[in-house]
Amino acid sequence: MEFNPHNYSNDELVHLYKNLLLPRLIEEKMLVLLRQGKISKWFSGIGQEAISVGTTLALTPTEWIMPLHRNLGVFTARNMPLHKLFMQWQGNKDGYSKGRERSFHFGSKEHFICGMISHLGPQLALADGVALSHQLKDEKKVAVAFSGDGGTSEGDFHEALNVAAVWDLPVIFIIENNGYGLSTPVNEQYRCKDLVDKAKGYGIEGIQIDGNNILAVHHAIKNAREYCVNNNKPFFVECLTFRMRGHEEASGTKYVPPSLLEEWSKKDPINNFELYLLNNNIISKVDVIGIRNNMKELIERELDIAYNAGAIQVDSSTELADVYAPYTPDKLLLEPVGQSKEVRFIEAISEGLKQSMQQYSDMVIMGQDIAEYGGAFKITEGFVELFGKARIRNTPICESAIVGACLGMSLTGTKSIMEMQFADFVTVGFNQIVNNLAKIHYRWGQNADVVIRMPTGGGVGAGPFHSQSNEAWFTHVPGLKVVYPSNPYDAKGLLIAAINDPNPVLFFEHKAMYRSINGMVPASYYEIEIGKAKLIQTGNDITIITYGMGVHWAKDYQNSHPDISLHILDLRTLLPLDYEAIRIAVQQTGKVLLLHEDTLTGGIGGEISAWIGEHCFEWLDAPVLRCASLDTPIPFNIALEENFMAKSRLAAVIDKLMNY
Repeated sequence: MEFNPHNYSNDELVHLYKNLLLPRLIEEKMLVLLRQGKISKWFSGIGQEAISVGTTLALTPTEWIMPLHRNLGVFTARNMPLHKLFMQWQGNKDGYSKGRERSFHFGSKEHFICGMISHLGPQLALADGVALSHQLKDEKKVAVAFSGDGGTSEGDFHEALNVAAVWDLPVIFIIENNGYGLSTPVNEQYRCKDLVDKAKGYGIEGIQIDGNNILAVHHAIKNAREYCVNNNKPFFVECLTFRMRGHEEASGTKYVPPSLLEEWSKKDPINNFELYLLNNNIISKVDVIGIRNNMKELIERELDIAYNAGAIQVDSSTELADVYAPYTPDKLLLEPVGQSKEVRFIEAISEGLKQSMQQYSDMVIMGQDIAEYGGAFKITEGFVELFGKARIRNTPICESAIVGACLGMSLTGTKSIMEMQFADFVTVGFNQIVNNLAKIHYRWGQNADVVIRMPTGGGVGAGPFHSQSNEAWFTHVPGLKVVYPSNPYDAKGLLIAAINDPNPVLFFEHKAMYRSINGMVPASYYEIEIGKAKLIQTGNDITIITYGMGVHWAKDYQNSHPDISLHILDLRTLLPLDYEAIRIAVQQTGKVLLLHEDTLTGGIGGEISAWIGEHCFEWLDAPVLRCASLDTPIPFNIALEENFMAKSRLAAVIDKLMNY
């Protein structure tokens, strides 16, 4: 292996060597502990240390890195305390994830390291968001994301590189081409000659380097960083290396030809660099022995600290409390002041967005066609003139990458809003929402300060891909908040609250309400507390618990049936639910109807019905009934759509409940 020392001093070369050696010695110890049953799983980076170490040391300490399984050198080169790392791998409460995560699925804001999820590809888009935040603040920083050769087959790889290229973001994408994705060789992953060739398709500069050569990696990443900062453009680095052990230890390497293992063992990054330093009299054999012994002693000392940590005390209240980042609304914002005016639903949302953009001078709104065009529903029309294209950003058609970019911005303390052009399209970004946004605070204490606006619902003859009610999908996901207003006053106040809240919020807006529902709305900047239901009217005969368009269906029925007294509760927030308001509403009449536009099976009405049966049974005078839409996709034809809608069955269900 040829080493080019460039202008590195001897001290710098020794510093690189020590950082290269430490993760190897830690790994060797971890493999012993794995065999002893003291840790449960290990993803080995033996043979690949030069990539992690060289990259990390080429960056400034406050530049975010998105590492993967085999990047122990990222953590050690950022000087994370070893005893805390050992606690993490033992599943101890004092590890970085309080025992909630495995091996390398954790991050640390203090060390500017973002914890991975098992799906690999989503990490790349987070780097886009971090880089965008740096760029908007003119901070002259890069973000770095790692991927393996297998990860380049994921759609997230394409989306992240395309967004970085289109937006000219200072991101370094590092591909560790180690020969296999678990047991799948690279000849079954891609057909281009080299992965670096893919960079050309995105208009990105890229290089291929020897990933086992610490000097080559360090020098290449330093140059890439300088290029990204000076040119505000991404850079692609393919690092050729090899995975010397199994995907994880239990997998083994029987599928690898022995000749490959023998060939790559001769390219070991540590042995070769150590030999280079010895041959050039930069260190001596005595120095090597001393360095190794000192590191082994350090590892044992830090392990002793980890072993003496207390056992986890299981406490459900603590677990539940850590699902969400804490947030307490400003009491003054909960009391609107000044004059009100009558506006349409759509105008209330637009006004809430506008005032929030003024409140947070660095907040960004992203979405398809939201800039000059103003969005599919014209909610952001005129925003480019007010806030500029840097903050009102048209996006490529890549929902997953944009959700990920929003989360990346949150790492840097920047709020963002994504407009999902139609709620139906959320499926393409589902993984980022339910596995990345929702779980990140519970996993390692990082908030996801992201709002995703979701134009939803039927009644507009738009068919099965532009009219779905999919809010219930997300009420099953701890860590998300799901908000669904029914009127302009609530729409503005809840949207502002969602933006102020440091947790991820899916904000559902019924399309049919945009221009058909009016109401008085304060001109001031105000919040409505998330998680609080609203009593629409009191009644004595039947309690209708509903939200969204269901509120208007219930009110319309009441207006045409004055002989029946309805008690109508608007949930407004579907996660978390206001169970106390539900309990009081049940007690009011003893007869409960759960009404929603979503389909019957799997709709949130079933969950609420079960809760009422468990907690309010003694107050019931009849079975809890549900009125929901048909268990079919929503059809396009207006007559079919009307038949599909829950509204078409509301009168029959009320009659049934009244006659019980």
